[in-house]
Amino acid sequence: MFVREGHIYNGVMTTVETFEVLSLTDEARNVVIDALNNEEQSDTLALFVEVTGTRGAGYSYDLYFSDRGDAPEGSAVGVDGGVTIVIPEKSVDRLRGSRLEFASEGGGGLVLVNPNIPTPEEINPGVPADILALGVTGPMAVLAMDVLESSINPAIASHGGRADLIALDEEKKVAYVKLSGGCQGCAMSRMTLSQGIETSLIEAIPELTGVIDVTDHASGENPFYTKD
Repeated sequence: MFVREGHIYNGVMTTVETFEVLSLTDEARNVVIDALNNEEQSDTLALFVEVTGTRGAGYSYDLYFSDRGDAPEGSAVGVDGGVTIVIPEKSVDRLRGSRLEFASEGGGGLVLVNPNIPTPEEINPGVPADILALGVTGPMAVLAMDVLESSINPAIASHGGRADLIALDEEKKVAYVKLSGGCQGCAMSRMTLSQGIETSLIEAIPELTGVIDVTDHASGENPFYTKD
């Protein structure tokens, strides 16, 4: 059942979407309640859940306790088994239908199971749609991805780097590559691309005419290339 009603917290109008956006399993709810009970003024706190970006083919998240009155305007606010949940407006559609679970593996912890996945534009911000539309399904693209996984990524993993094929123009024989991790914003990324990635790809695929770096280096944690 979908319930929607208006609520006001400290003058901010929010909406309640009970169980429509995010639900908690019994184990996860118990973990959250135990953590809440260790907080001061726990009766005023809510569990805030929001999407902070993308990680690989999925989203990255932030979960934290904050006063219910801090809920931004337009947030979805729901109550699950006595736990108030706040989801900022920009994260609502990205989290709709999600479930917070408790996983005992690896010492135990909360895991957010989300049926939604980022769009190609979200995963590759700044990359033109016409490039993304080229896809990576052709035979040349499949070979290029194999080269990156078997030869390039093991070599640059030592400093946390990774290279992914974003698209390949099979007609013009041009590969579009995005660097991440230690290679994003790295001063040596141009050399990594020209002397490592490009050379390896062209050796494996002689008909390839070029490799283009579509990485947004200015948005890395330690950006080398800066925007004006």
